[in-house]
Amino acid sequence: MKPRILLAVFGVAAVTAALAMVTATAAVTVAGPAGEARPAYPDLNRQLRYGSHGRDVKALQRRLAALKYYPGALTGNFSAYTLEALWAFQEVQGIRVSGVVDAATARALRHPRPYRARYARGGSARVEVNLRARVLVVYRHHAVALISHISAGGGYVFDRGARAVTPPGHYRTTAYLRGWIRVPLGAMYDPVFFIAAAYAIHGEPTYGPGGGGVPLNPVSHGCVRIPYDIAQFFHRLVKTRGTPVYIY
Repeated sequence: MKPRILLAVFGVAAVTAALAMVTATAAVTVAGPAGEARPAYPDLNRQLRYGSHGRDVKALQRRLAALKYYPGALTGNFSAYTLEALWAFQEVQGIRVSGVVDAATARALRHPRPYRARYARGGSARVEVNLRARVLVVYRHHAVALISHISAGGGYVFDRGARAVTPPGHYRTTAYLRGWIRVPLGAMYDPVFFIAAAYAIHGEPTYGPGGGGVPLNPVSHGCVRIPYDIAQFFHRLVKTRGTPVYIY
């Protein structure tokens, strides 16, 4: 729960460019022993899932990081953070979100399709929150810097008839508050607000295959939840105040 590995994973330039550790893209190949080209992601001999460990898990983590999905520490252990990164990858690829690296997911890892921006002219630095795909995408210098799984408003009714909805629209970051912040509806970690002091992109604890506070399903009161470890550096990827936030 206290991952202090950002510089090791993403390089010394980093915390402000936290996911720039690898420059690989979907089309990158590397040279093999005899100089022949081989895919940036290898063939698998087994399915990988939460709890798996080994070199193939480490290769998965490196591939996800290269594609700007943050999988946590590159330990070779399939953690809850790796699971959430894989969810985000499967969500963007439009394949079944199983949290398992099966044959279809392995093929997508070798030949991934990039995220299709909705607001390509919305600013060189911006945040896009895709409620349908359940992902958040951070752009810096017109390039993807981070793709994260999210859990947004759950649609249920609470507190005298209020409905748990994350409102679509165009906003800008307004403030960042460090650490755990208590609000009437609970607590949020390292929130970056985009509507006054009411709606924020914030961290929630991650544990186990269910994703903890950032599960597959939308469950929040209306804020955009991101994994706890991503929240620790998310605020350094966006300028507060003023970064555009597009929710759709």
